Amino acid sequence: MAMTTLVTGATSGFGAAIARRLVGDGHRVIAAGRRADRLEALKLDLGEALLPLVLDVTDMVALAALPGSLPEGWREIDVLVNNAGLALGLGPAQEADIAHWDRMVATNVTGLIHLTRALLPGMVERDRGHVVNLGSVAGTYPYPGGHVYGATKAFVKQFSLNLKADLIGTFVRVTDVEPGLCGGTEFSTVRFEGDSARAAAFYQGTQPLTAEDIAETVAWVTAQPRHVNINRVELMPTCQASGPPIVKRQG
Repeated sequence: MAMTTLVTGATSGFGAAIARRLVGDGHRVIAAGRRADRLEALKLDLGEALLPLVLDVTDMVALAALPGSLPEGWREIDVLVNNAGLALGLGPAQEADIAHWDRMVATNVTGLIHLTRALLPGMVERDRGHVVNLGSVAGTYPYPGGHVYGATKAFVKQFSLNLKADLIGTFVRVTDVEPGLCGGTEFSTVRFEGDSARAAAFYQGTQPLTAEDIAETVAWVTAQPRHVNINRVELMPTCQASGPPIVKRQG
């Protein structure tokens, strides 16, 4: 029986790659995102195994209503991939735009927990399911300018571990996938508010991870036998590593 998977943020980047990979693996995928035209293009490409769903994860009313609003035959979600998320700004905290902080929390934290809460009871009732959260190495390793983005991803990591603790004894699984430097997506362009040249310069001279690498990871964790729970996956390109603590010395 094909698994039914809901992927948020499926209009580009990780989400689109994950949707493509999971359909290729035999999943029926509900591709959720804000841009209807991109979802329809994905549907044309992937066929009847994909259901486009226009959804803004900061719309709490829509998230609460989602389980009952899906078409018949698509309501029993086996896998939830909480991929929708963003980073805004890379300046120091004291200069940050507070609206950027609010938007990151609303998307990366509040939207994720509300959608999880909406779908989790059904998974527990059926005693099967998998919540895959897209975290980041930024949730473990601090860096200048990471402030609220890193804090939201630290929340995702701890929330994932605590979900697993609550679900012990069930066959509902939870995984936090934590990528490092990734290129070829809209992530940095969004972070630099549409400055594509600045975003491209950020990756110059590197061979970063790709959206397909992340899709491969999601495919692997969800394909494990149901008694196997992959708690966390941290992955980086070979050009990246966690650095030593920073010491600032005065002249």
